[in-house]
Amino acid sequence: MKSPFLQPLVKDQLALYIFVGVLFIVGVVFGVVMAGALTLEQQQDLTGDVEHFVKLLNAGLGPDKTASFWDRAWFHTKWVLLIWLLGLTVIGTPLLLVLDFLKGALVGFSMGLLIGQHAWSGVLFWLIAVAPQNVLVVPALLIASVAGLSFAAHFVKVRLLQKNGSLARPLIAHTLTAVCMLAVLWAAAWFEAYVSPLIMGWASRFL
Repeated sequence: MKSPFLQPLVKDQLALYIFVGVLFIVGVVFGVVMAGALTLEQQQDLTGDVEHFVKLLNAGLGPDKTASFWDRAWFHTKWVLLIWLLGLTVIGTPLLLVLDFLKGALVGFSMGLLIGQHAWSGVLFWLIAVAPQNVLVVPALLIASVAGLSFAAHFVKVRLLQKNGSLARPLIAHTLTAVCMLAVLWAAAWFEAYVSPLIMGWASRFL
């Protein structure tokens, strides 16, 4: 039996998942290209900052874990809240798609920067130190985005085309999805604050 509250997560939204997923991948490619377009000096400056941060972690001089957790949790909360609001406004859905593209670009830029300076060692470092938290963050943001797009599409269908029908269930589904994905992102924030620094310190040998 298909629950209306889980509607944004079921196969009826497969086309939206494919579209958002492709948009994210295009963003990743764009980010890699942007990293490659930097001058050698710019790449060296940025990777030097990364290496300096890793050295601080190894020396036990990294940021306060509790403060880092709340900083990341608040950042993720604002991102999900923005996705939720853009889905409600309907006309804001193009900006919602821009957020998905931007997230892909940020992921691709970090990947391209490390690859450009460290080749396969950079790939290994990225997979070990950067990718794990994105396994939680990226799907959560894409699922929340699809929920927003699904609500917007239902709103157009019910209020503009059919001019009848209830928005209560789609709204609850959209909201519950956002709350659930926020919980996942808070778990990712904990991982980023308490686990990622340890992994980065260990993986620094590959740089």
